[in-house]
Amino acid sequence: MRLEAPASDDPRDVLRALRAGVLGAGPAVALGADGRVDEVPSGTAVVVTTSGSTGVPKSVILSRNALIASAYATAARIGEGAWLLAVPATYVAGVQVLVRALLADREPAVVAGPFRPEPFAAAALGMASHENGARVPTYTSLVPAQLQRLLDAAETDATVTDALRSFEAILIGGQALAPAVAERAHALGARIVRTYGSSETSGGCVYDGLPLDGVDVAIVDGEVRLSGPMLAEGYLGDPERTASIFPIAADGIRWYRTGDGGEIVDGFLRVTGRLDNVIVSGGVNVSLDRVEAAVRGVAGLEEAVVVPVPDAEWGQGSAVVVPGLSPDDEGAVLERVRAVVGAAVGAPARPARVVAVAELPTLSSGKPDRAALRAALGHDPRA
Repeated sequence: MRLEAPASDDPRDVLRALRAGVLGAGPAVALGADGRVDEVPSGTAVVVTTSGSTGVPKSVILSRNALIASAYATAARIGEGAWLLAVPATYVAGVQVLVRALLADREPAVVAGPFRPEPFAAAALGMASHENGARVPTYTSLVPAQLQRLLDAAETDATVTDALRSFEAILIGGQALAPAVAERAHALGARIVRTYGSSETSGGCVYDGLPLDGVDVAIVDGEVRLSGPMLAEGYLGDPERTASIFPIAADGIRWYRTGDGGEIVDGFLRVTGRLDNVIVSGGVNVSLDRVEAAVRGVAGLEEAVVVPVPDAEWGQGSAVVVPGLSPDDEGAVLERVRAVVGAAVGAPARPARVVAVAELPTLSSGKPDRAALRAALGHDPRA
């Protein structure tokens, strides 16, 4: 089966390509692949190529059946309606917004260009419609940084507040949502659904800690594993990696190894962070995801990012990168975060530095570009 890139990354071009790739006879859609054309397995709808936040490229093969199963499972959980695309169409979250719209036979609303609260609010409020006397529910998908910007704008712009309240559900994925941000959204009246998943699972497949219909979750040696009809076929041109990341159990069930640590508490999945995002500080293993979660619990640090840095005394340490912070406040903030992290995670986990930046470097998905931050602070992103 042929794999072709859409005419451009414009959402409308991607939508046209997906209509053929998912609902028609193809060709399959290549997203993020720099125009590369390959043959792919029969039934492939999309190949999503991304370097991710760590700089390691991967090309994930998603079948029509996987994307459709994911879209229908989402509709079964949160309902059907109209969708607003506010994330890049070339990433799996954007692909799924468009696939859900296609399956619902509704043209998606689109916010194009750099994300700004005002165009988002205008597009959201412009979606209002009725069928048979009933309001058509609306939905969107955002990353935490976008939600943070909308909440900040809503403090002085009632239109943004109305837009956030207009959605039946706002899916939040891509990275962990700081509790303080979630609380602000709830207080404003926005209906937030936290999603967990990846390109390898056709996007989010666990909502607010509960797997979607057809999804199974297991914890094996502390690692979260997922199974279900929305799993990817594997990685294009990389059978060894496919076999390693998608093992088949003795009972024939195919699983996806997420690389995340987690546990199941009272039937809900709790993800504790990347198993590989660990440093050794003074001989003690420290999860930087746990450190970052503790830091983001501090008022004003909800967008902070924690990255590893070299440490002459301890071998490895961490730095807290804070957008919008004045360099004059780095010392005071460092004292606060060291106290908070020491109490929450332990003394060896206390960050060594606070670094003020005007703004965080980001990937096109809206996630922080951690590889760029690590390189800027003197830590090899490949380490």
